[in-house]
This record gives sequence, structure tokens and C-alpha cells, in this order.
Amino acid sequence: MNIVCCIKQVPDTATVIKIDPEEKHIQREGITYIVSPYDEFAVEEALQIKEKLGDTTVTVVTMGPERAKEALRQCFAMGADEGYHLVDDAFDDSDTYATATTLAAAIKKIDFDLIICGKHAVDGDTSQVGAQVAELLDIPQVSMIMKEEINDDKKTAVVNRQLEGGEEVLEVQLPSLWTCQKGLNEPRYPTLKGIMGTKKKPITDFTVSDLGLSPEEVGLLGSKTDVSKMYPPPPRLPGRIVEGEPEEAVKELAKLLREEAKVI
Repeated sequence: MNIVCCIKQVPDTATVIKIDPEEKHIQREGITYIVSPYDEFAVEEALQIKEKLGDTTVTVVTMGPERAKEALRQCFAMGADEGYHLVDDAFDDSDTYATATTLAAAIKKIDFDLIICGKHAVDGDTSQVGAQVAELLDIPQVSMIMKEEINDDKKTAVVNRQLEGGEEVLEVQLPSLWTCQKGLNEPRYPTLKGIMGTKKKPITDFTVSDLGLSPEEVGLLGSKTDVSKMYPPPPRLPGRIVEGEPEEAVKELAKLLREEAKVI
């Protein structure tokens, strides 16, 4: 079977982010980029399925500028087999819908039995792209999976997904799309052999014309939403310590929460 993992290159979570208010996006100079951590869960799960079933290809797909090839190679170092890079200036400034449109068009050109994604990318944090890709491909989608088992027929699977206060167990037809939650697995570290072999694994570039799309369907022109303003969150105010005897301190705390914080 062929498992497709949609991944995204994002700023390292330890990077200090600065906003460019004129361009309405982050300042990209000096940023270290990584594979979005939830996407690593997706790649790891695909690799574990490959090890269990055999005769399986793990394909990684990403959209982004030329540097995004490094994200594909990071997945190669983990054990993925091949990659597709959606790279074209026409894809710039895509919202989630335009991104999903582009990814779905690319995946239609790939023989796939299963798509696995992270539940969200840690930069946009929307949790929308996976569901939108599944809708555009007209396949079932299961979000925030915590456990999976592909049945012997390789046409169905039993999937556990996280709910508030519990889990839901579903049987789902393949092909389908799953998004991954923390706790599904522990992503492996790349091996030296894997790192050395990354340059031998194929990366295929797709432009907007390769996908059979028009510039009006992708990027800013194909987006359904528009960013009107982007700004950093306000600085967090310092905490206060209420001193005194417990009974009096509790009264003072309640007063502050009601009159100053206005949360009660």
C-alpha cells in the first residue's frame, strides 16, 4: 500500500517570532525551520505501518519555498521513501482552503491508500487543512487518532480517536485521511544510514501548471479568507502575591478578582 503524509515546514518552536505588520506575516530572516511536530507523529505512524505490513511506500508531500525540501529530507532520514514538493510563487499566501486545494490536486496524481497528517501545524494552529483535503478528495476523515489497526483485507481499519474525557472507536474504509494527536507514538531519531541516504531518494516538484490548476485557484487569489491584521499578543502582566492571614488573604483575593481582574 502507499501511505501519503502531508507535512509542513514551520518555524522552530524555540524561535523568537517577530511580526511584519505591513506584510501581515512573520519576519522570516534568521528563523530556524523544522517539520511541524504533529506531522512527525504522522510520518512515524506511517513508518510503523510499513514495518508491520511490508510492501508499503511512505510518500511525503509538502508545499512551500525551496527551503521546504529540507523538511522532506528530514522525513527521508526517518525512513520515508519519496517526496513531492509543491513549489511555485503562485502558491504564496495561501489560506487553509487554497492550501488544501493544492495538496488535494497533488495527491490525486499519487497512488494512495491512506493519508496521514498532523492534527494541526504549530504555526497556523487551525486544524482545518486535513479535513479540507479529505473533503476535496471525497474520502472519509478521522481526526486526532490515538491508535490504529489496519485490517487484514487492507480495505478497512479500526481507529481510536481522542474525545474530551474519553476515546471513540471507529471502523473506517480505506482510502481515508487521519490526523494525529500527541501520544499516538514517539517519533524516531534519524539514523546515520538514513541521513546518508537522503540524497538518493527522489523529490518531484509540482508547479501550478503541473497540477492542472489555474493561478486563480491557489495562493492569495484562491483563498477564501483574508488577513486584515497581524500583531503579537500583549505582554503578560506580572503576578501579584496576596499576603496576610489566610482568611483575610482569601477575601482580598476575591475582591481583586472581582474588581480588578473582573473574572468573577
